Amino acid sequence: MNNSKKLLGKRLKELRKRKGLTQEQLAELVNLEPASICNIENGYNYPSFQNLEKILDILHTSFIEVFNFEQHKAKTDLLEEINNMLQSHPEKIQDTYKIVKALIE
Repeated sequence: MNNSKKLLGKRLKELRKRKGLTQEQLAELVNLEPASICNIENGYNYPSFQNLEKILDILHTSFIEVFNFEQHKAKTDLLEEINNMLQSHPEKIQDTYKIVKALIE
């Protein structure tokens, strides 16, 4: 599976959820089958340019914002860094857990 397809799908899903829309609602607004939205979000298909324009209009976002994958790379890098730190310092697992739990609450 093409990595850019996965990143685009992940980003569109994130933006759709932020708008409070289901895949079915978005599909209806764009005049697509829900399965098409699902395939786009799961990185199996790219939307056509015309459908991408419609999706971005409905999600009130821009091409620049939707193709900004840096935040996903940054999260991956951060998680990798945390994982490496915990592997080399297992005694820090309890402290890390407390920090994460406090952030979530």
